[in-house]
Amino acid sequence: MTKRASTGTSAGTGTKKYAALLRGINVGGNKKVPMAELRTVLEGLGHADVQTYLQSGNAVFSSAETDPAALARALEAAIEDHFGFRVPCLVVDGAHLAAVAEACPFPAAELEGRQLHATFFSEQPGPERFAALDGPSYLPEEYRLGDRVLYLYAPDGLGRSKLGEALAKPAVVKGLDVTTRNWNTVVKLVELTRP
Repeated sequence: MTKRASTGTSAGTGTKKYAALLRGINVGGNKKVPMAELRTVLEGLGHADVQTYLQSGNAVFSSAETDPAALARALEAAIEDHFGFRVPCLVVDGAHLAAVAEACPFPAAELEGRQLHATFFSEQPGPERFAALDGPSYLPEEYRLGDRVLYLYAPDGLGRSKLGEALAKPAVVKGLDVTTRNWNTVVKLVELTRP
């Protein structure tokens, strides 16, 4: 069920739309971040057009700031100040989200949302991180690397994905902020961050 809320605040000129992707919140009762409070935190940082999507840590907002990494650091600090724990955050602009959707190497329209995932990276991972991974041994699961994103096709869903498990190992993700969203969420975030 889609849950979306808006604050009704309006962005001025010279602003850009962003999505904030929080990792590891509201799972199993750990790191509880109510979406209403997350909206309040984002507004407190001076952002406009603040909305949240689902309970798994997706928010969109408008800001005049042009550095997504600076936005992510400021949000992490504000969340830690407000809730008392650190939550890794990635911030991506609407243009990047649209490019990720457009460049998908898998037939997204033919797949269920739970079968296709996008893992977003804070920086572009080099191919050496994936060198030890024997892709063919995981078939029919597959992955493709894009621009600061990894596309994962997992026909039985992420929860049963052996390839997804291998791609989350420290050898692959160490030193990077990463977070994964299913394709339905990616499509919705593209829509919400459209200019």
